[in-house]
Amino acid sequence: MNTKDELQATIEKIAVRGKGILAADESTATIGKRFAALNIECTEDSRRTYRELLMTTPGVNQFLAGVILYEETLNQKTKAGVPFPEMLQKQGIIPGIKVDKGLVILPNTQQENITQGLDGLAERLADYFNKGARFAKWRAVYNISATTPSMLAVKSNAEVLARYAALCQAQGIVPIVEPEVLIDGDHTLQRCEEVSDRVFHALFNALHRHKVRLRHIILKPSMVISGKSCPQKATPEEVAKTTLCILRRTVPAAVPTINFLSGGQSPEDATIHLNLMNQLMGPQPWNLSFSYARALQDYAMKVWHGEAKNISAAQNAFYKRLRLNSLAAQGKYQPAMEKEEASAA
Repeated sequence: MNTKDELQATIEKIAVRGKGILAADESTATIGKRFAALNIECTEDSRRTYRELLMTTPGVNQFLAGVILYEETLNQKTKAGVPFPEMLQKQGIIPGIKVDKGLVILPNTQQENITQGLDGLAERLADYFNKGARFAKWRAVYNISATTPSMLAVKSNAEVLARYAALCQAQGIVPIVEPEVLIDGDHTLQRCEEVSDRVFHALFNALHRHKVRLRHIILKPSMVISGKSCPQKATPEEVAKTTLCILRRTVPAAVPTINFLSGGQSPEDATIHLNLMNQLMGPQPWNLSFSYARALQDYAMKVWHGEAKNISAAQNAFYKRLRLNSLAAQGKYQPAMEKEEASAA
């Protein structure tokens, strides 16, 4: 299969209505913090056990098209001795891989960030492909304040995202392009809309310059939402309508699927917003779905609590959130289902 055929085959399996992506690519430091908050020991084996719990939940292939892995997990095996990528492939789920190397300060800005990891990326991608990864993830972040993000940060991150995406496609790997406008701060919905507009325009201009094939990317944006500390919180309907407005203004029709990040929203809010967008969307060129981490995992991790005896209950909690977000990706979710699911459990 040539490179374009590889990319097309992957996109066709990812951009399926009602299916989303699990982001299980937390770095060792990040998952360590989440474990520590629950007094769970963070070791290579505990991380492997937890991620196996998620990926072996019965029936997840009904709702998951792909899973983003951390490099550690890509190289690990299940208790039965099966490499994680192979285990996912047997379920019809595509393995993906986080490839960026985290954030550093961008010089000549107000402590704004740029993402590193381009050095040696082509060689790493070839290795990841041989190990089964068929899509990748690279995250850029934009902090909102009265003076940020600066145009230097917006354009620099757009350029890096585009270079990463071009390298991925050259290796037959579909790039997840993730421009995250952070929810931290007291900014209004309107301020987030303004920043998101600038970020998306710069991103797609950069992708065009680097000749990235838009029909072979996954866009993973944050929703347009008021800051966590904003005294005037936007309603779910305002979030959905404003996010759709920005997408229609900035995202070309060639992009096949938009898989949102949850970005610090509660699990329920992330589901409600996704559902409303799919109900309001009408005929549009993109599939609208999810690529959540904490919004899918939080309850499962708390139920598991590092105890083998809790694995089944944790898998039930994980299955519930997957099922509800699958419905939201089709515009079929109702908040009352939260209680119905709890009663059934």
